[in-house]
Amino acid sequence: MAATASFADLLAQYDRSLRAGDIVKGTIIEVRPKEVLVDIGGKSEGVVSASEFENFSDVKAGDIIDVLIEKAEDREGNILISKEKAEFRQNWDRIQSICNEGGTVQGKVKGVVKGGLIVNIGVEAFVPASQVDILPPKNLLVYVGNTYEFKVVKLNPERQNVVLSRRELVEAERNARRTALLTEMVPGDVRKGTVKNITDFGAFIDLNGLDGLLHITDMSWGRLSHPSEMLRVGQEIDVVVLDINREKERVSLGLKQKLANPWDNIEGKYPIGVRVKGKVVNLVPYGAFVEIEPGVEGLVHVTELSWTKRIAKPSDVLKQGQEVEAIVLGINREEQKISLGIRQLETNPWDLAHEKYPPGTNVKGPIRNLTSYGAFIELEEGLDGMIHVSDMSWTRKINHPSEVLKKGDMVEAVVLEVDKANQRISVGLKQLGEDPWSNIDKFYKVGDLVSGKVTKLASFGAFVGLQHEIDGLVHISQVSEDRVDKIKNVLKPGQDVTARVIKIDRADRRIGLSIKAANYSPEQLKAEQAVLDSLKPGEDLVALEHAFSAAEEKKASE
Repeated sequence: MAATASFADLLAQYDRSLRAGDIVKGTIIEVRPKEVLVDIGGKSEGVVSASEFENFSDVKAGDIIDVLIEKAEDREGNILISKEKAEFRQNWDRIQSICNEGGTVQGKVKGVVKGGLIVNIGVEAFVPASQVDILPPKNLLVYVGNTYEFKVVKLNPERQNVVLSRRELVEAERNARRTALLTEMVPGDVRKGTVKNITDFGAFIDLNGLDGLLHITDMSWGRLSHPSEMLRVGQEIDVVVLDINREKERVSLGLKQKLANPWDNIEGKYPIGVRVKGKVVNLVPYGAFVEIEPGVEGLVHVTELSWTKRIAKPSDVLKQGQEVEAIVLGINREEQKISLGIRQLETNPWDLAHEKYPPGTNVKGPIRNLTSYGAFIELEEGLDGMIHVSDMSWTRKINHPSEVLKKGDMVEAVVLEVDKANQRISVGLKQLGEDPWSNIDKFYKVGDLVSGKVTKLASFGAFVGLQHEIDGLVHISQVSEDRVDKIKNVLKPGQDVTARVIKIDRADRRIGLSIKAANYSPEQLKAEQAVLDSLKPGEDLVALEHAFSAAEEKKASE
């Protein structure tokens, strides 16, 4: 009897009328790859797409589900049903209640649409991209399939649509965590964080609710040009809390503080005189910085690059990234400075210069450079000798070395002095020969008739080049018996003249000549010499040193 009643009920169910808009229970009679076949007691079965199930893999035949009849029968006699729309209508009252209370709802992200996400909360709801997280995500697809808590921010009963926000909940949760972190955090704590943003001066680290600044100077004990050399956005790191400003909600963080300061025992690791290896990390006009270990750099001053080479700037001999060896010259731990030297790897040639070039040694080499006061002769690579203008001639006053030398000339000279302290070797040209004034009587005597060429004119007379590289001076009063107002009216440079030696002063290295006395008798010579001897000191320009100086001054003023 019971079985008969049950059959009757079943028959009545199949005979019931199905109307569009009704929600009825149906039994899944077949599970297909992309849909299920549902028996709702009609003449034919309805089909529900797999996309309408939250976990389609768990669906099996025999499951009973609620479906909404969209159309009792289409042209082909099929019943159109929807599981989602049934759930939507059933959940709508619940959603309205939540919205009115300003509550939250849990939902699973179903897919990505233009401008945001579609979330299943029992009904389909929309989450704008700007409301997904605190920062608008670059890729919304990473949220698909995940379940989150959302706040209902807008409900339209007429259109039956819902707008949600996850950002408000994330912000609230983050604010709570930030408050907790600021309360419990103390300097010295080690915290996990994620690199949120990188700038030229450092990186901002998300401490799961609170952002902290990791300054570039606190990233490494070593040299760092840019934070991106160490960090990347999204990277998880452990950082040390250095300082907290609770009022301004600012936290300073450090990375290098997790490691020992390499300068703490620097004197023990690198005693003065020890040889070290390192890499050139920076070149500046005054030297090169060499990293000998992470966080420890030494400076090789430009003067410590070579004993002998004149290096204008370090980049002339070193390159960025080059591996070099050096000697530790000094350490200042307080200022974190190490002085290094590269030239100390080799023997200082000046230590051997005194033995190699003792005074009196004859040397030979090219003229490397000329200056206003002398010339430099290259004795060996990087080692020069200096020839002062006063050591170029025994007899001539050399005003500029270019009068007797030019760059590239191969010359011989004599070493006069080695000054190791000032790294200077003095050499001379005139010392190769004998000073003619030491034996002037062998060459010239008063009364001798001599010949020569006029080499220079001055207002007071003319200089005549004689043998043995000696110059004599013909005073203007000794040119002619007639009065001479201007010497250039009677004599020209290069002119051959014959004159009489009328005065020799060995102490002052002077030779006085007289052209007009070339044919004088001995008595006339004595009289003329008396006239010269009676000249006032200011007029006594026979002295070659004074005469040359006066001639130069005169030439400059003309």
